Amino acid sequence: MAEYFKMPMLGQTMEEGTILQWFKKEGDAVKKGEPLLEITTDKANIEVESPMDGVLRKILHPVDATVPIQTPIAIIGDAVEPIDALLSGEQASPITSSPSVTMEKSTAPSTGIGAVTPTPSSAEKMAISPRAQRKAREAGIDIAMLGIRGSGPQGRIIERDIVAFLSQSATIPQVRISPLAAKMAEDSQVNVAELASTTGGRRIMSDDIRQAAMHAPQIQATASPVSPGLTVTTVIPYKGMKRIGGETVAKSRSTAPHVTISMEADMTEASALLERIRPDIQQEYDTKLTYTDLLIKCVAMTLGRHPLCNASLNDKEILVYGEKNIGVAVALEDGLIVPVIKNADRKTLGQISVELKALANRCRTGKQTTEDLADGTFTITNLGAFGVEEFDPIIVPPQSCILGVCKIQKKPVVIDDQVAIRPMMNLCLSFDHRVLDGVPAAKFLLSLKETLEYPMRLLI
Repeated sequence: MAEYFKMPMLGQTMEEGTILQWFKKEGDAVKKGEPLLEITTDKANIEVESPMDGVLRKILHPVDATVPIQTPIAIIGDAVEPIDALLSGEQASPITSSPSVTMEKSTAPSTGIGAVTPTPSSAEKMAISPRAQRKAREAGIDIAMLGIRGSGPQGRIIERDIVAFLSQSATIPQVRISPLAAKMAEDSQVNVAELASTTGGRRIMSDDIRQAAMHAPQIQATASPVSPGLTVTTVIPYKGMKRIGGETVAKSRSTAPHVTISMEADMTEASALLERIRPDIQQEYDTKLTYTDLLIKCVAMTLGRHPLCNASLNDKEILVYGEKNIGVAVALEDGLIVPVIKNADRKTLGQISVELKALANRCRTGKQTTEDLADGTFTITNLGAFGVEEFDPIIVPPQSCILGVCKIQKKPVVIDDQVAIRPMMNLCLSFDHRVLDGVPAAKFLLSLKETLEYPMRLLI
């Protein structure tokens, strides 16, 4: 039986996905587990597999289309069975999605992390996402009085529904428009009030916005900020992972009050430890131990003594996690991706080294999975290899902290009233001031410095 293939939910914070490419054409045979298309989410580009054998009968959304989760994007079935009912939307079909999809069931940012579960509120009973709750609260909206059905799965109210509600109530209260259409109108600068005069009073839908945008190319053409006196040598499309990453960090910086503190660590003992155990790690695990591997272990162990650095803010509650899952920023040609070492405090240095190299390799070759990127509780970004001495890293939402690691350089330092040359490294910790204050952040950084300066503490 022919079924809809719907935009999968590839992460707890995902509300929509952008189709980067279809690996199959209409009429091609597909097999269960075979890559079907590539999607850009709020974290990375992900290849999505076909959940069934059959034929790709119809592609409902083309490349570059941005589609809300659980919206049909294709039809898969037998080669000859009729699909007219599905094309017209008259026939309900089971939700078909990637095996890696997990449906959001709570307001916690991840079901894979052992956090204290908040008591359900009236907003949660209405099926509303945490970001939508926050947006509504900031705007002073009583969610119980909204009276709208969300555009998320099973009518769940998501952030863009609140944005659309605010847009309608502020500028076009007389216009009936779907939340998705209101968002599309805002992005494409379509005048909804003028469009409403041509629809006979019916509700404006997303197709109306698409048609209106297509018939107004001259408006978009005049919006270019490029001066005629400048020569453009390269045009880089701002889409896909680059756009998603840009929007994520912009939102993080504007939402979370960032504070960054720095502290120097003497890496003499850490360097000596690496030199002593590298041969054994190489022989046992067939991997070369790096400073990043050691930092992951040290950070994970230090988080056990400073739990607020291993937490996130979820609307009105701070969620402190039991797992120490360390994300490590990996640079790609078209953006940044953060794979996660799960339970790093329970793993040996050799295990961390092997796992990190495998994760980084999958990310650089585009083979990463949603599991590789999920459930991070703290992030490390290392720019030391590029000679950076100090920087101000941006927190990966919804985490509360990110550690920037700088270059190791020899400096004169005073030890026991004597000047000595030591390998010193700056540690730059950015933290969300809503979750923790300067003192607990400084205590964490001091503990990490002490562990790096006396790495035998890892055995305590």
